[in-house]
Amino acid sequence: MSAKRVVVFDYGFGNVRSAERALARVGADVEITRDFDKAMNADGLLVPGVGAFAACMQGLRAARGDWVVDRRLSGGRPVMGICVGMQILFARGIEHGVEAEGLDEWPGTVEPLQADVVPHMGWNTVDAPADSELFAGLDADARFYFVHSYAVHDWTLETHNPVMHPPKVTWSTHGKPFVAAVENDALWATQFHPEKSGDAGAQLLTNWIGTL
Repeated sequence: MSAKRVVVFDYGFGNVRSAERALARVGADVEITRDFDKAMNADGLLVPGVGAFAACMQGLRAARGDWVVDRRLSGGRPVMGICVGMQILFARGIEHGVEAEGLDEWPGTVEPLQADVVPHMGWNTVDAPADSELFAGLDADARFYFVHSYAVHDWTLETHNPVMHPPKVTWSTHGKPFVAAVENDALWATQFHPEKSGDAGAQLLTNWIGTL
């Protein structure tokens, strides 16, 4: 069986080399690019993100990444967001009192973490649904590497269509519970960095690649 082709979308805001190495480690055929056709035609698209919400959105739009994500999801083509690449999938973000629009794939606001120590930097466990595909094969005490000062604290999306699968939401806690990962049909995302999470992160990426 040929390796799955994955594009790490390069819009100037993300650890693209770390993501490339982690995906190659689990057997993917990886390319870092912002080429529209390659991003559209890959088996999977990974959207990384490091930095401020508003700046990442500006960079993504400049690279037409917002259009790529929307078109892929319209056709049921897998997309995965990491860290700020997950945050920008929500409706809006508020940083330093400045509000910016996100991709609005999910309702919700990315806001400052409500904790005594910020940023949340280091290893933490997560509380994943029992039927999670993303965390399949991982122990409940598996730890993942987080580096962030903002998160979504409230999940508000409701699914009333019986034909649609309800999203699977994974939580973690730093001061207050926050959304750590989402599995929503073709769109998956993690607040933590699987590419920096050792064997647990490798298993998670393997699980994603297995769905492509």
